[in-house]
This record gives sequence, C-alpha cells and structure tokens, in this order.
Amino acid sequence: MSAETPVPPAPAPPGSRRGKWFGLGALGVALLAFLAISVGGIGENLVYYWAPKDVRAAGDKAIGATIRLGGQVAVGSVKWDGGPSDLEFDVTDGTAVVHVVSKGVPPQLFRDRIGVVVEGTMTRGGHFESRRLMVSHDNQYRTPEDKNVDIKTLMRSTQGLEETAVPAAAATPRP
Repeated sequence: MSAETPVPPAPAPPGSRRGKWFGLGALGVALLAFLAISVGGIGENLVYYWAPKDVRAAGDKAIGATIRLGGQVAVGSVKWDGGPSDLEFDVTDGTAVVHVVSKGVPPQLFRDRIGVVVEGTMTRGGHFESRRLMVSHDNQYRTPEDKNVDIKTLMRSTQGLEETAVPAAAATPRP
C-alpha cells in the first residue's frame, strides 16, 4: 500500500459562487458588529446640552436625564452653605432660571455673571444637582491698560482670593 498525501481542494476561482457568498457573509457580519457597537450603548453615553429655558420647557422629561446646563450665573444668587464645596446658585439664559446645587469645589474664576456649564441631573425637588461645574471664558489674555498698576491690588481684584502674602518675586515692580 502506498500512502498518498491528501491534496487540498483548489481555491475557488475569483468569479465562483463560493467566493461571492463568503465575501457577502463577511460584509454582513462586519455590518452587524458595527451596528451593535454603535447603537448598543450610545443611549447611556449621551449628554444633552440645554439652556435653562429648555430645561423648564421639558418639565418631567428633564428629571433624571444627564444634562449639561449652560448659561450665566444670576447676579446675587451665589450662596455658600458651610464650606467651599457646598454651593448653590442660579443659572439663567435671560428668559428662564434654574436653581443649581453643587457639592464640588468650583473653579477659581467662578462668580456672578460668568458663563457656566453645569453637568448633572434635574431632581423632582425642582433643582439641578451638579456633578461637574465648568466656567466659560475666552482664552485671550489681556494685560491691564494701566501699566503702573500694583500687582497686590490686581491680585485682590479677583473675587474669592483671600488676603494672603504676595511672593517677593511678584511684589517687586518690573522695569
């Protein structure tokens, strides 16, 4: 008896039915995988950007949804309750107001009339519970118009800074 080595089947010619079905099957599997990945978890990861008037207009639909609320801090609405991380304020867009309760430490630039984006959820109690607070500002630095301004006075002009000693390097005037 002679041992014959098995001969593998010849590859299908490019125009054969087997090659076409394999290509269509692979394309179909890739398409289904893409759809499953893109649609599967997208609803949980969406964050809607709303103005205060949009939140008020949505009513109960806004409750529980993750929202980025954008607007300006209403004048005179900032209240610190106990510590630096217990903060309440109102956000307005000029037509509506939403009361915000924030437990995080606010950015240093936070103050009345500054643009803010607050990420969190609206509660059944009627206030917005903030998980993240960001201030909006442009990225252009402008030097003071008066070249003879005292650095100590300039540093104290930013609301929220305590009366602290200015480092010696900052206190000496530059030529």
